[in-house]
Amino acid sequence: MYIPRQFDEQRPEVLQALMRAHPLGTLVTLAASGLNANHVPFEFDAEAGEHGTLRAHIARANPLWTDFASDVEALVVFQGAQCYISPGWYPTKQEDGRAVPTYNYMTVHAYGPLRIIQDAQWIRAQLERLSARQEAGQAQPWKISDAPPEYIEKMLGAIVGIEIPVTRIAGKWKVSQNQPAVNREGVARALRAQGGDVALVMAEAVVSR
Repeated sequence: MYIPRQFDEQRPEVLQALMRAHPLGTLVTLAASGLNANHVPFEFDAEAGEHGTLRAHIARANPLWTDFASDVEALVVFQGAQCYISPGWYPTKQEDGRAVPTYNYMTVHAYGPLRIIQDAQWIRAQLERLSARQEAGQAQPWKISDAPPEYIEKMLGAIVGIEIPVTRIAGKWKVSQNQPAVNREGVARALRAQGGDVALVMAEAVVSR
């Protein structure tokens, strides 16, 4: 990923926060026929390994777990807030017209070797952690034990676990840092007026960088 110096984000706590807030990662691997991309919800364990470890599961019917280059690192892309930025939001445009449209975005790329895990206890524990996190906001959180045991056993047999010890990680926060303060203020003001959760998150990022 091309990262100009002003957009480079290296703070582990910031990168980890984005991965946890946007857990659906795009897992890119090298298969026999070329590059393969799968969209998978991940759990991130910051305590496992130097840069943490990503864990998830996929359908056993998915050829990913049998068709990947074990000698090539996998890549997981986590996409945070993204917003179109109009040149009309820059006060300096009124002065000289020297402005063009762009996109602001925040993203994390995590790399590491892909490991396949078929241990039923490991897979069940991963499902319990994932469910507990995603169900935390529900009035009556669903638990694996809510379903009939024989049904869960059948479901467990239909998936395999994956684990990626992160060997390197990169973050890119393109949030108008290359603009003068007056334009950053104009972008934030326009995003707040536009409204919506994503626009408000981006407005905060623009003013806080």
